Amino acid sequence: MDERVSVLVVERRSGTSLFPRAVGQNQRTMELLGFGGIAKDVPTQTPSESRFRVRVAASLRGPAFHEEVSHAVPSGLEVLSPARVGTAGQDKLEPLLRQRAEELGADLRFDTELVSFDEDDDGVTAVLRGRRDERTTQVRADYLVAADGNRSAVREALGVERHGSGSLGHNLSIIFDADLGDLVEPDQATLHVLYNEHASGVFITIDRAINRHLYSVGYDPASGQSPADFTTERCTELIRLATELPDLEPEIRAVRSWEMAAAVADRFRVGRVLLAGDAAKVTPPSGGFGGNTAVGDAYDLAWKLTAVLDATAGPGLLDTYDAERRPIAERVVAEALRLLSRRGADSAAQDTRDTAETTDTKDKEAEEASDRQRAVELTLGFRYRSSAVLIEDDDPADTEDPYRPTGRPGFRAPHVWLRGDGGKVSTVELFGDGFTLLAGPEGALWGDVAEDVVGRLGMTLRTHVIGQDLGDTDGEFLARYGIGASGVSLVRPDGVVAWRTADQSGDPAQALLGALTMVLAR
Repeated sequence: MDERVSVLVVERRSGTSLFPRAVGQNQRTMELLGFGGIAKDVPTQTPSESRFRVRVAASLRGPAFHEEVSHAVPSGLEVLSPARVGTAGQDKLEPLLRQRAEELGADLRFDTELVSFDEDDDGVTAVLRGRRDERTTQVRADYLVAADGNRSAVREALGVERHGSGSLGHNLSIIFDADLGDLVEPDQATLHVLYNEHASGVFITIDRAINRHLYSVGYDPASGQSPADFTTERCTELIRLATELPDLEPEIRAVRSWEMAAAVADRFRVGRVLLAGDAAKVTPPSGGFGGNTAVGDAYDLAWKLTAVLDATAGPGLLDTYDAERRPIAERVVAEALRLLSRRGADSAAQDTRDTAETTDTKDKEAEEASDRQRAVELTLGFRYRSSAVLIEDDDPADTEDPYRPTGRPGFRAPHVWLRGDGGKVSTVELFGDGFTLLAGPEGALWGDVAEDVVGRLGMTLRTHVIGQDLGDTDGEFLARYGIGASGVSLVRPDGVVAWRTADQSGDPAQALLGALTMVLAR
């Protein structure tokens, strides 16, 4: 966030979330959080350490119908990024985001809701109301970012329709504190998928140190059920049934209803209003894509809004938000639905039958390996297509294997280890603060070219000559970035390659000027 950009955040709740939704941050998300200055505070594991147990049963104490322990993330990710894998839930991540936003000068207003908004050619006028004092205030902003969830009132006010499967079920999550003894393993993260006649749902321990757990159960509005049915007494009864501890006295900390759904908004931008997070797309929890994709939306919007507001870029840059992020949302929702279809009650029953019939282990391992590869390509091998990346006309690929990066425009800039005065540094760690120019060992001229071009455009651009001011530790830079010794790669603030050229042929200054002018909609 540029210090010249004023930010106002309106949140109807009284504080950050108590619910550990969106648990886990993939390496791409951790890179973006690193650009934002908070990755160091997020609890992490190396990808090789991240293991997760899934247990299907009638209760926590009862015998398992099916059980597996697998890596929660694909193996071998250490070669793809310097970032570790985050393990925070929303309850742990939101306070970090809040603290960082406040450090940067953002105005955060809790217990406040948006009553109405009106857009004109020059900005957005919003009416806010305090939930405690009922006092209304009017504010004026250049842009409005709607991150108000699955049932976004802003999206509905704009008349933006959604497409997709829609509602997939209604659930209610109960956070409670209780000592469950040996029902909870201290060293193994476990998701218990419970199917029984009383209430099917999922159970997980949030924090073993304070004996905090979450039990999420389904309910059916069509049968007349509602969140109001889940009184403290009813929640206590359900927890006792799930744990088979009839005398347990759980301390109910919070109860919240939520809808599992799959849908993508038809548009992510309407004039000066932009949709992000669940307001733009909502996805089932399978695969853990929802929260990670929301962070991707936020970062994409952050650098583009900053560039437009400080006049580095033209307003047209914001059109690339929809062009880039909506296709990602479509892929994420489709993959989450695919995974969900294999994890329902019918699939659990089939898994049990398959286990009894000794399913071919090689087939199962191959299926899991395919799932892991799909996840890696979705999170690290995605490609953006918009006017903010200069892609050759004859290059139709929308994904690539990040284990074999090409450095083509639109793809995430590859991770390569370099040597600097301070020791080992990744190319990824050079990004996040404005545009970056990475030149080959014979590309020292690009530094002078960049200085001239950015002076004409009134922007900043960091230039690094790999092989001179930064050493190429393993000799991989040129091959991974797809340039020659005198070539250069232009990387956006989000770590995506915007443009590249193999050498210095022609007029380098004009080539760089043309690329930046196009990317920034100048």
